[in-house]
Amino acid sequence: MNQRSYWTYLLECADGSFYAGVTNDPISRTRQHNEAPDKNAFTANQRPVVLVWCEEFEDVQDAIAAEKRIKGWSRAKKIALIERDYERLKMLAKKKPATKQLSR
Repeated sequence: MNQRSYWTYLLECADGSFYAGVTNDPISRTRQHNEAPDKNAFTANQRPVVLVWCEEFEDVQDAIAAEKRIKGWSRAKKIALIERDYERLKMLAKKKPATKQLSR
């Protein structure tokens, strides 16, 4: 049986932003982001992009779930993940987002 791997990955864009995605080959996919002719693609105006983090999954649904979760994270959490600072990542996960105070 041919077992396929899926990867959730993070790219750092030229402007310092991050892009999360899922692929079966993070190296080739990074190259595609940098070379793709589609000017409407998110990373087209953010080049060059650099692969800064990836994790392998056996199930594509797990990889997609990780991508969606990471896309919702703050920049600080993404940086902690990239740096593999799991203690800081846990601390940031416990922080409640700031809420606006309602005025009466």
